[in-house]
Amino acid sequence: MHSFSINIVAAIIFGLALIHTFSAKSIEHLGHKFPRHSGVFHLLGEVEVVFGFWAFILIAVMAGFYSSEQAISYIESRHYTEPLFVFVVMVVAASHPVLSIIRKTVLTIAKALPLPTVIGQSWLGLALIPLLGSLITEPAAMTLAALLLAPLVFREALPEWLKYLALGVLFVNVSIGGTLTSYAAPPVLMVASTWSWDTLFMAFNFGWKAAIAVLINATLIVLLLSKYLNHLPAAAAVDQPRVPLAISLIHLLFLFGVVVFAHHPVIFIGFFMLFLGFTQAYERYQTPLILKEGLLVGFFLAGLVVLGGLQEWWLQPIVSRLQPVALFLGTTALTAITDNAALTYLGSLITPISDEAKYMLVAGAVSGGGLTVIANAPNPAGAALLKNGFSDQSIGAIGLLLGALVPTLIAMSLFFFF
Repeated sequence: MHSFSINIVAAIIFGLALIHTFSAKSIEHLGHKFPRHSGVFHLLGEVEVVFGFWAFILIAVMAGFYSSEQAISYIESRHYTEPLFVFVVMVVAASHPVLSIIRKTVLTIAKALPLPTVIGQSWLGLALIPLLGSLITEPAAMTLAALLLAPLVFREALPEWLKYLALGVLFVNVSIGGTLTSYAAPPVLMVASTWSWDTLFMAFNFGWKAAIAVLINATLIVLLLSKYLNHLPAAAAVDQPRVPLAISLIHLLFLFGVVVFAHHPVIFIGFFMLFLGFTQAYERYQTPLILKEGLLVGFFLAGLVVLGGLQEWWLQPIVSRLQPVALFLGTTALTAITDNAALTYLGSLITPISDEAKYMLVAGAVSGGGLTVIANAPNPAGAALLKNGFSDQSIGAIGLLLGALVPTLIAMSLFFFF
């Protein structure tokens, strides 16, 4: 089978995976209609399973047309650092001692704000934590924000449409909130070294605009949420039992180590193994680790790596032929159907490319990072942790897309006009 043919097949399978993603909630509904097979429908309705499932189909097709050795060779040629890192950082960041100290810090700041405490907590979860992603990386920020907001915003008492708006704001804010530095946002990381963009450059050209957009988005959604939050007691966000400060600080050190060595899987996995041992040694201060959720997200991202590796043949010509303004709009739209880091990576291969085009490429990629679950690497983590707050315990792709439109337009406006 010629390489062109396998590229066509891979594109078709990628398209089917996208259709599956947008149909996941409908597939979940089939479980109610056919209870004998509800387990299978529930599995196929899990958004986190989609790309891993279709990646296996792609490899089976490759093995059938080529050989099992060549299919395995292709799998092993992919780089899985990001899926591994997201899995590890999710589990560490969501550990009870880390979450406990973050919640207490947020609660303390919220009490100092001229707002009802719960509204202040929600605003900080949608504004401060996404911006914190520029320091602790976007996947860690997404994990913390999702767990902080779950008992406040993503609960049954709130209308479904409002939860989708909040989810859209969270995803967009995390996507743009990591642009204050050159290492925290995956789409920025793909080009920072090639184009010599350091943290000072990012803060001056992207960071302040992103911060304004984050604050506007968070404020607007909290205004809509306020009447539903006013009667919720602040105690809903406080952890029990109490965790000694020393234990929380040690967990934060583990998180710091994982973040510092985010691009060195041998090291951060070593930290993770030590972390698991420490949680066993002080089990009385722990709650169950989110291993299942983290593994599902890692599986999703690994599937995206496998499927995305054969999409360059049609994506790169599109990106390379667009003029700066069209590149900005086109990249924002393309993030809805592919990972934004993959788009900026393809852009980094274009030579020559103007400084204006570089800016427009990255600005579009981060602006569109909240449109779908696959648009930005941290999104599957947020979806996995928050889906129980939605009907049928699943997140609809159309609902997320509509919920993210306004915050996406606000982010685009800040990046384009300033």
